[in-house]
Amino acid sequence: MKKAIYIFISIAIILIIYNATFLDFTNLLKGESGIALIGIFAGACVILLMLILQTSKKIAKKKK
Repeated sequence: MKKAIYIFISIAIILIIYNATFLDFTNLLKGESGIALIGIFAGACVILLMLILQTSKKIAKKKK
């Protein structure tokens, strides 16, 4: 499970970097730039959720 968490985090980082290449800072919410912004936020959510899962696994391990 630990390896899967790291794999998902690395995929999310790669997708954030990929979507950052589509950003147009003059019009952030129009066209491809808006879609890329949604992709960046989705990748950040995946990273946050995986870190929460990792922390909960550590807490469960200590509780046992």
